[in-house]
Parts: sequence; structure tokens; C-alpha cells
Amino acid sequence: MDNYIILKAQGLHKSYQTMAGKLDVLQGVDLEVKSGEIIAVVGASGVGKSTLLHILGTLDRPDAGKVNINDKEVFSLDDKSLANFRNQTIGFVFQFHHLLPEFTCQENLILPKLIAGENKEEAMHKAAELLKEMGLKDRRYHRPMELSGGEQQRLAVARALVNSPRVVLADEPTGNLDQKSAENLIELLVNLNKNKKQTFIIATHNLKLSKIADKIFEMREGKVFLESNLNN
Repeated sequence: MDNYIILKAQGLHKSYQTMAGKLDVLQGVDLEVKSGEIIAVVGASGVGKSTLLHILGTLDRPDAGKVNINDKEVFSLDDKSLANFRNQTIGFVFQFHHLLPEFTCQENLILPKLIAGENKEEAMHKAAELLKEMGLKDRRYHRPMELSGGEQQRLAVARALVNSPRVVLADEPTGNLDQKSAENLIELLVNLNKNKKQTFIIATHNLKLSKIADKIFEMREGKVFLESNLNN
């Protein structure tokens, strides 16, 4: 079944206590994402894009509201069940890649699959497949610090995809890249969406990156507003 609603957020609220008092970041966010879509979330710095992605990705819990992913009400799960669900269903790409520096490229990809309970042979096969697809086949025994910035981010994308997630969340994925590396990453995301029907939710300031999206949502005043639906 194509284009079904794979992620639905309803009435998300999130606030933080600061030295200056209570800071309301999300104030009733509603969002629907269909399978196979690229969604861009744009807005000024500090408006809450990262907070929203962390909640959609179950890295943080909202103060109020619901998130349904792949027909699962995620915040009804206990912490252990939620961690398992996250590992198997959601991929993450961050501005700063958060790769494990002591491990090789291949080992960085194998680890999430071993955590998911797969055997090493299957994990090695999937890692090799993704490294080839990302143009990193000859870098499999290199450590992250031996890669360029663009190569590190491609490895981060590969790690996000290694457990075949239903949704990939990307928080400013081009923010730490030079122009050429950013353009290469954007092309990679487009190809992954086209060839694998991979669903992406991307928080970005990058105009070129937002232009590849099927829908663009702007965050302001603690909510999201549909700015553009490029399929209609």
C-alpha cells in the first residue's frame, strides 16, 4: 500500500524550564507524513525544529500529545520497548554525524544490526552493500577521522539505513558540509527516496535541500504550517 500515513503527530507540546522561566517550544504541533515522502521542516534558529525531530524520533517524550508511527502509538511503550522500536523503525542523520571514532566504517554499520539481534554474517553483508551504494567500498576499514566531511556524512546516512527503517529523520544534515559535499548529499537523498521509496523528515536551513521536498512545513510560534505541497 503506497502513500499511507506512516507518521502522525497530534497536539505535541514541549516546554523547558530555564533561568528566565518556562520556555514553551512546541505548542500543539500536528503533522502527517505519508510513506515515501520527503518532508522539509524549516524555520528560524531556536524555533524548535530539533526538539520536534527528537520527539518524532522518540529520543525525547512530549509533555502532551501523541505520535503514531507505522500504526504504533509510540509513547504508550515502556522505555525498553520504545528503544527496540526506535532501533528497528527509525533512522537518524545529524549535523554532527556522531559516528563511533574507535570503530571502522564497517563496524559502525554492523553495530546497530547486532544490537537488533541479527547475526554477524547478515550484518556484514548489509554493511558491504550499503558501503558500496554510498561510494565508500574502499573506505570500509578506515575510521571516521580518516574520512572527509562528506564521506563521514554519507557513512552516517548508511548507518541510518542499515536496519531498513520506515522513517529517516535528518537534523540539518548539510549544515556542517561544504557546498560540493552538501550537493552530493542532497543528490544521494533524492536517489534513496526515488529508488528505495525511503521516507525522510528533514529539518534544514538549506534552500536547495528544502526544494527536493514533497512538502515544506514552516515552524513558528510553537506550531508547524504547511508552506508548500509540491505534489499538488
